[in-house]
Amino acid sequence: MRILCCLSLQSLYGMLVLLNTLFGSFSGCPDDTTLAQVAPNVYLDCWFCDFDYIRIEIPYVNYVYDRANADIHILITRQHTGSGGREYTLIFLGQNTFSSCRDTLSLITLYDDTEDEVRRKLTHLIEIGLIPYIYDTAIMENLSIAYEGKLDTVYIEDKWKLWFFRINFSGYFDGEATASSNSFTNRLTADRITEDWKIRLSSRLSYEKDTYKIDDKILSSSESHKRFRLLVVKSVTNHWSVGINSRFFSSTYDNIGSAFSSSPGVEYNFFPYSESTMKEFRILYEVGYEFDHYYQETIFSKTTDQLLQESLEIAYQTKNPWGRIDMFLRGSHYFHDLTKNHLSIYSEISLRLFKGFSFYMEGGYSRIRDQLSLPKSDATLDQILLRRRQLETQYSYWGEVGLEFSFGSMYNNIVNPRFGD
Repeated sequence: MRILCCLSLQSLYGMLVLLNTLFGSFSGCPDDTTLAQVAPNVYLDCWFCDFDYIRIEIPYVNYVYDRANADIHILITRQHTGSGGREYTLIFLGQNTFSSCRDTLSLITLYDDTEDEVRRKLTHLIEIGLIPYIYDTAIMENLSIAYEGKLDTVYIEDKWKLWFFRINFSGYFDGEATASSNSFTNRLTADRITEDWKIRLSSRLSYEKDTYKIDDKILSSSESHKRFRLLVVKSVTNHWSVGINSRFFSSTYDNIGSAFSSSPGVEYNFFPYSESTMKEFRILYEVGYEFDHYYQETIFSKTTDQLLQESLEIAYQTKNPWGRIDMFLRGSHYFHDLTKNHLSIYSEISLRLFKGFSFYMEGGYSRIRDQLSLPKSDATLDQILLRRRQLETQYSYWGEVGLEFSFGSMYNNIVNPRFGD
């Protein structure tokens, strides 16, 4: 739903086309000083945008470094589509004299769109969204609107039936006189995403080997992983979903020769899924069966396991002009022994506290009580030093905290690419 301060984009577009048809292109060119004085201040809130390109293509507004100085705050978010492209959501938030203005536009890009094509489409949509804010200024005297497409309706038959595939092969190597490393990775994904269904198949094969020469000794160690996942989700309502998550896994690091699990689940989103680019609060419950076959006998004197487990996952995310919050909590346990459980917490907070001052914090913590695959034999020195084997632990954690303060000129309209950035 779009809400504009004065008139809708559709009616504004029609009015401009009519004026252009009746009177032709406007003439006259207000001097740059006048335009700079009447042009609104714009704050682009987009970490992935090409700012230089946007400033060059849309030079008739003033770009500011801080949202507190802006007349228009443009918040841009993105998420993946089922065809491998992205959906971009542009929210225009009016401030000061435009405080009653708010509009939301969206853009869908294709998986094979180049970076240049994406930035052109995104910049064009920004231009359209700015029209209501510059309609009553002298800037409009030099704007023109033209339609370059064809109006014929064309029906396109999709021979792939909405399926989208990705295949990736990669290899890496490096070395020096006393050390060398090489790795290989193969990834395959197949997606079919509609409003009613989400089907995702993915696989990953990887192998890595490191070799070190210490005096006259050669220290060598390798590691391999195999992963396969099938996810099928059915949309029930704009808040409820049901699905099943099946996995196959093999890892020398985890002492798992082969592991298969299948977990049906149900998810509830307190916000409509249609608002997921801006906010979501999801609760996912899964219960399932797991079969494990181990490379080596475990510390519990087992070579195979058949297990039942359940998990609860809570995820919250919001993106606003004042910042962003991501929070994730997941707990799981095995039914045969409730003490064999796992709890993971992740949080990311980025806040713009006041003009020019930002605070961010992110980190994660895991309480680990479910290392059922730990081998009974002791780890060798090279396995420990090269991290080629899972070691017994009760927890893991990481974190980062930072402050940022910026000040100086409020404008950043000039683009100068000399000598790079």
